[in-house]
Amino acid sequence: MNENKKQQKNKSGRPRKVQKMDKYIGVKCTLIEKTAIISNAKKVKLTPSEFLRRLGLQRRIDIKIKRIPREALGITALLNYLNANLNQVAKKKNKDEPFDALERAKLSALATEIKAVVEQVKSFFK
Repeated sequence: MNENKKQQKNKSGRPRKVQKMDKYIGVKCTLIEKTAIISNAKKVKLTPSEFLRRLGLQRRIDIKIKRIPREALGITALLNYLNANLNQVAKKKNKDEPFDALERAKLSALATEIKAVVEQVKSFFK
């Protein structure tokens, strides 16, 4: 009866793993090799253990690194800058003399287009 209470009591917390990794393999290597293994594991966002396990079992590791070229980041930054400036111009213009409906529509359309281009550039590199 006490064991039934203990089993019911311990239901909270992290669920138990189906296959527990409790076996250890030590690998001897030089300092340079160790540094290279750790560096390569970080590049593919894995722990050194998982990196070596995958290399040993699959004989290859698929690298999925997303890198956005500097040119695209520059374009995105420029478009965001232009959009911010356009917004500032609209605010200043609205203080002195209001836009007519046509000017307001053109500025709104331009701001929308700039935002759309920024999103297209971002989505292209995802």
